[in-house]
Amino acid sequence: MGRATAELFSRQGAEIVLFGLGGEALDDAAKASGGRAVHGDITEKADVNRAIDACDGQLDIVVNAAGLMILDEPETLTDETWEKSFAVNVTGSMMVCRAALPLLKKKGGAVVNIASVGAFNASAQNAAYSASKAALVSYTRSLAYAHGPDGIRANALAPGWVRTPMSEEEMEAAAALSGATPEQEFAALTGRIALRRIADPAEIASCCLFLASDEASFVTGAVLVADGGGRAPTHNRAV
Repeated sequence: MGRATAELFSRQGAEIVLFGLGGEALDDAAKASGGRAVHGDITEKADVNRAIDACDGQLDIVVNAAGLMILDEPETLTDETWEKSFAVNVTGSMMVCRAALPLLKKKGGAVVNIASVGAFNASAQNAAYSASKAALVSYTRSLAYAHGPDGIRANALAPGWVRTPMSEEEMEAAAALSGATPEQEFAALTGRIALRRIADPAEIASCCLFLASDEASFVTGAVLVADGGGRAPTHNRAV
């Protein structure tokens, strides 16, 4: 999702700085978007500051796409899993926003924090992940309220299922338990989504572009759910 967003924003004329642990993948994404790659850990303040410094004093849009999901259950959830999930999914995004604010305040700007529908529809196997994404939504609303007078808009984007390495890993884990194949698990999943498919990363990038653009000039403190209607049904019914 981060790469798709960088490429789309680049096509719209933005100068891109990509930051993360992506290694060669990050370099490839920077090359594809004509941007600059800054390798570092979003949970490390010094690395975050290096990424902001790479913007050379001008920053108009921040998209926080870093995320971590570790399968867990409430009874066996470890302190390490809980702390790592919050460090990446909430604290890291907060540190990026905090470091970016002095530049954003120069002439206003937009922040898009990528949360998840898990913030609203938690599952038994995603306790830490869902809680951290709910916290990110709450933080985003606080950011929007505090810095609206500075001309800064902050919104959260809550994707449902997207075809990414993270979702493929989750389907592999589900398949290992069920005896099915990952593709069979994906097929079963789409039956619970109104559009009967999962998203392509480019579709989530388009949502980021809308929230960051002047087309959303009066949208702040909001959560845009992009889940293909996955949360629409209230109960199972015969078709």
